[in-house]
Amino acid sequence: MEQCEALFLKNNLLLLAEQYTISAQDAEIVQAKIWDLPEFTFETNAYNPEQSKAFDVGSYKSASLQQLFQLGGKRQKEVDFLRSNKELALLDYTQLVADLRAELRSTFFSVYFDEKTLENISRQLGYFNELLKSYKNLTNKGIISLKDEVRIQSIVFALNNDKMLLNNALVEMQQKFKLLTGLAENIQPVLTDESLDAAFRARMLFSEETIQKAVLENNAEYLKSMQQIESSKKWESFQKSLNIPDLRGGVQWNQDGGAFKNEVNVSVGIPIPLWKQNKGNVQKAKILTAQTEKNSAYKKLELLSKASAAFQTWNNLSEQFQSISTQDIDDLETVYQGMLTNFRKGNVSLLEFTDFTDSYKENVIRINEIKKQLLMAQEELYRLMQTQK
Repeated sequence: MEQCEALFLKNNLLLLAEQYTISAQDAEIVQAKIWDLPEFTFETNAYNPEQSKAFDVGSYKSASLQQLFQLGGKRQKEVDFLRSNKELALLDYTQLVADLRAELRSTFFSVYFDEKTLENISRQLGYFNELLKSYKNLTNKGIISLKDEVRIQSIVFALNNDKMLLNNALVEMQQKFKLLTGLAENIQPVLTDESLDAAFRARMLFSEETIQKAVLENNAEYLKSMQQIESSKKWESFQKSLNIPDLRGGVQWNQDGGAFKNEVNVSVGIPIPLWKQNKGNVQKAKILTAQTEKNSAYKKLELLSKASAAFQTWNNLSEQFQSISTQDIDDLETVYQGMLTNFRKGNVSLLEFTDFTDSYKENVIRINEIKKQLLMAQEELYRLMQTQK
């Protein structure tokens, strides 16, 4: 599992692509800090109509340098807004990691337990295929009736169908593995008994209250909804600052075209704020802030509802798993081996044996499915709480 997670964090293309979004936000912050370029103007004669001379410069030359000064803290407020947007991008990345990690771990458990089930079914199928060959020979010799052969054949069909379904599911899950880890080859999940026991003993780690508390403290979706409120407020503040007119100041040199020779003048210009030129955008920003507050409240209810449902699902599966003891599983295997031995000795009828093996197969599938679903339910809780185990 640790190797899979390391490959996932290193190679997953979605995570790598999302990191570019964060870098792009940094670039926007850099851009917002840059001042407007000063404007340089040079003026001289291009054509003297009295003497019909081009570029009759003479003593007329002038130059000016002007700079725009943003007032009202516009630049800083825009930077604050963009920094808030970067926080949103970071939370998006955090949520993506949590979602994909949960998918990776759930796929890992699915492949592990489905392969265990497939191994058991393949073992049964191997025995029944050999048994079917023997029964066909006996049927051809007239020693047994055709119905016994058909009974074995139906079991072989059922086992082959189960095997096909499991193989198809494993192909899909291996495809997920490849997308998540960036590997071209199939992954063989390995879980130690100690790690499985630790996972199955996680019952006391969860309560509905602690889960909901963790969701509100750590879940990136909820934190993003709260950050969106802050971002909207910063955007509103920036829009208000746009109502404040900017100042344009400059200096001008005139060789012989002003009141004095080689005069140096200064200029200051500012729009007259007779009305609020950004009033509509300010109103829109206020509306968006109110909207994000409602969206955040909805996201809180949604996530708490999901957490409650996920806890109930996990709790139900946990109770079901707790009802199955290790002794029960050992007894099931012991009885199966006993039935197999007695059938070979002729102490058990074909009907009894096939009925039992069908029940045995269903129990093996059910037990592995309960284990798989329990661990997947735990992963959903961890995904919502976003706490590392």
